Amino acid sequence: MARREPLSREKVLDAALELADEEGLEGLSMRRLAKTLGVEAMSLYNHVSNKADILDGIAERVFSQVERPDPALPWHEQVRQVALSTYRAFARHPVVPLALVTDRSNPTSVRALEPLDGLAGALFQAGFDDVGAWRALGAVNGLVFGCLLMSTGGFSGDPDRHAGQENVGAYIREIDPVALPHFSRLLRGTQRGVTPEADFEQALNMLITGLIAEAKRIRPDDQPSLSACE
Repeated sequence: MARREPLSREKVLDAALELADEEGLEGLSMRRLAKTLGVEAMSLYNHVSNKADILDGIAERVFSQVERPDPALPWHEQVRQVALSTYRAFARHPVVPLALVTDRSNPTSVRALEPLDGLAGALFQAGFDDVGAWRALGAVNGLVFGCLLMSTGGFSGDPDRHAGQENVGAYIREIDPVALPHFSRLLRGTQRGVTPEADFEQALNMLITGLIAEAKRIRPDDQPSLSACE
């Protein structure tokens, strides 16, 4: 009989991330995770403290998939690189951002915070002070996780399909185009086809354009033109 590989924290977290992707946060429990691994639930406590520790661990694993910014790039391209890589990493595991935004996970390890450190460094390079960098960082994170929410309908489902697409037909049937002409036009226009990542990249372009404009106001002689963001 083949000898079973011993458990490790890495093996537990890999299985937990796979289980959460398949079953959602509510389907991730110590008992179900132990069953997946073919062990007794008590043996998991040699490697993880509790479910909160597991959620922090799987969030850390997704953060570790985010590319670090290339310091040779202009600061605004470093922001773009990290933001887009963050979006793509979490879109592959949409249940993990749900744990983050509902405060069920709050990883504080160096491994988890390195992408934020890279973003902050790019913003300081642009000339933002501490408060300005904090606000800009919040804007980037808000865009990343807000777009994930809007595109996956609560961080679940197919990340390549807009959450609203399944219900937009009902909206079109119910909405009075006379009473709501602009929203009605918008819904019908989206039927021509849009993709979440393309929408995110366009929104990111607009945000970076705004960051460049603000950085230029702070340090006007040391900034790229707005066209560099297009």
